[in-house]
Amino acid sequence: METKSKSNKIQLSDHFTYFKLIRFVLPSIGMMVFTSVYGIVDGLFVSNVVGKTAFASINLVMPVEMIVGAIGFMIGTGGAALVAKTLGEQRSDRANQYFSMLIGATTIAGIFICILAYVFMENICLALGADSSMINDCVTYGRISMYFNVFFMLQNCFQDFLIVAEKPHLGLLCTVIAGLSNIALDALFIYVFKWGVAGAAIATGISEAVGAIIPIIYFIRPNSSLLSLVRCKLEIKPILKACGNGISEMVTSITSSFVSMFYNVQLIKYIGSDGVAAYGVLMYVLFIFAAIYIGYSMGCAPIIGYHYGAKNPGELRNILNKSFKLLTFTGFVMLIVGEVFARPLSSLFVGYDVTLTDMTVHAMRITTICFVILGINVFSSSFFTALSNGWLSAIISFLRTFVFKLSFVIFLPVIMGIEGIWWSNPLSEIVAFIISVVSLSLMRKRYGY
Repeated sequence: METKSKSNKIQLSDHFTYFKLIRFVLPSIGMMVFTSVYGIVDGLFVSNVVGKTAFASINLVMPVEMIVGAIGFMIGTGGAALVAKTLGEQRSDRANQYFSMLIGATTIAGIFICILAYVFMENICLALGADSSMINDCVTYGRISMYFNVFFMLQNCFQDFLIVAEKPHLGLLCTVIAGLSNIALDALFIYVFKWGVAGAAIATGISEAVGAIIPIIYFIRPNSSLLSLVRCKLEIKPILKACGNGISEMVTSITSSFVSMFYNVQLIKYIGSDGVAAYGVLMYVLFIFAAIYIGYSMGCAPIIGYHYGAKNPGELRNILNKSFKLLTFTGFVMLIVGEVFARPLSSLFVGYDVTLTDMTVHAMRITTICFVILGINVFSSSFFTALSNGWLSAIISFLRTFVFKLSFVIFLPVIMGIEGIWWSNPLSEIVAFIISVVSLSLMRKRYGY
């Protein structure tokens, strides 16, 4: 039985068929989908129990939490590529040292940044456009979130490192446990105790702590994975290398959050708080669908990094070709699902307000057009990160999540009014798709894929 179990285990060094590739990335997809689902539970409870103004408030401040948490995305993704490449070079001891120092660096940086964000939270919320009806809820949610945001950063890091350690199923299990904790605590704190947005923030924070502490315990103890937390010194060079390599993910997180802030400013200008609420629903639902692409890319990244380190361009080409076909097929399926379920999904959040529901459905049906190419855009950036070309990955991400989206959301409303805001996202993804395909074509010779 033990021999059979080992033979069925998928390793980074394997040749990947469609079946084996899907099996390996499936836990990562499940992990991200479940993360997105439990991430919107706050919104569901707050919107339906506390009201749409409180719902708009947490959506207004949510980008701040994502910007602060971007350190975890950067170190996790960039560090995972570095560790996977080091494992591919057969230097396991050094890989453990890199892994340990990156977790330590995330913790130290997280504490410092969270303190700063906590102190200036009220000023930040006012700058985002919070009015007198929203400011208290915004500051309350934001400050409580900062108590726990270090755990959020670590949770993001461990999601990547668990895949590198060939333990994606443990990553999924951690996410499920954390998610169920969040759902149960949201029901208790918001519905039973009536703690409002404070209850939502505390519930999310505790679930993030659960999602971070379980991997810490696993990696500190003797385990059967490729990685362990070991004693090490903090070395600036590998930390900077990981940050530089993962900068695209930080760019994606920060610029997406900044653009979300600007969307909210535009929506308040053209519609008011109802527009912020509609956009909040849109982002929650979009994240559920995008989580499939993000999870797939996360699952593939260690494979790409390993074979890049092992100097195996044939397998890189194999992964790239199969990924394009899988992501394109999935994109068409998700487009159909998004269009068909636009109203039920919108009603789940704001069904108590017919006008707001209709606005949200209309916006969602426009946004889902981009699902066909969104997966290629997400994967392209992740592909170059895994090849340790973080700067090209960052450029693609910066253009996609900042330059194109910000340009469209500024200029289209001048021409089209509120319709211009809803069309900004799909049009920016179309332009980004062209950039992604051109970049992949131009870099074929360099990497041999």
